[in-house]
Amino acid sequence: MQPTSEKKAGTRLAGLPQAIAARNPGLPLDMDWVMSAQANTSAIERRANTIGARRSVKKEHQAAWLLKAVTLIDLTTLAGDDTPGRVRRLCAKARHPVRQDLLDAMNMRPITTGAVCVYHEMVAPAVEALQGSGLGVAAVSAGFPAGLSPYRLRLEEIRESVAAGAREIDIVISRRHVLTGNWQALYDEVRAFRAACGEAHLKTILATGELGSLRNVARASLVCMMAGAEFIKTSTGKESVNATLPVSLVMMRAIRDYHERTGVRVGYKPAGGISKAKDALTYLALVKEELGDDWLTPHLFRFGASSLLGDIERQLEHHVTGHYSASYRHAMG
Repeated sequence: MQPTSEKKAGTRLAGLPQAIAARNPGLPLDMDWVMSAQANTSAIERRANTIGARRSVKKEHQAAWLLKAVTLIDLTTLAGDDTPGRVRRLCAKARHPVRQDLLDAMNMRPITTGAVCVYHEMVAPAVEALQGSGLGVAAVSAGFPAGLSPYRLRLEEIRESVAAGAREIDIVISRRHVLTGNWQALYDEVRAFRAACGEAHLKTILATGELGSLRNVARASLVCMMAGAEFIKTSTGKESVNATLPVSLVMMRAIRDYHERTGVRVGYKPAGGISKAKDALTYLALVKEELGDDWLTPHLFRFGASSLLGDIERQLEHHVTGHYSASYRHAMG
């Protein structure tokens, strides 16, 4: 059985983590471009509703795509009761996300997740636990999840996470700048966060469920990319509405527009509420159709998730054995 055929998967599977894409240098804020961004909500929802129905993969093709999805997960723990021990267990899972017997049955080489995502306090234990794996640590920052802490403290939190070893910083924007149409303030904020990151790559969380409209999502996406974000991300996972297909479609098309105009590829990260393997397949199909195969790599696409990996492992065990297993057989740590 060879479920990892490049032709069957539609893209290659990464056996080891790949380097993050080249930096996005950003560009001066172009208000004409920002204000020209619109969103036809009915058309966007109509397109989003078709993607899962039209794109279906089965059997070994599905197994290949699910293995690809594993390599794109930012395996995440953002709980108030996180401990170094829990983070070390999560990092062990990130190193070996799929049970070896399942990989052997599919004649598959070892894979890892895309990264591990934690709060600042847990960066050091995560970096230590991942030494030698090639996996990076992403730290949520800038007053996550509300983005309402003092500005200077948000900048300092970014710098301290980078100093602790984080290679990616997931910042949360000030939603009020979007809701009041203060695009210059949003640009300046993200530009400052980008500078504070130094060599670490910046992922901007838009908290799309709190931005009021798809048009605001489109405009905020463009402003963040102009300010130098290497990724744009839907949600903190703490809002009442997190990643959705309509929002993803809007953000992906903003990314495509930015690439067509500047030649720079910016990554995309849906987060919050993606817990089922079938949902991951739908998002992968949408990325493939809207952005192309170049984005189906860890340096340009990530899932922000924790429970998603367990469901993917259950589906892979069903593929190998013909039976669904109990969830405790696929623990995160």
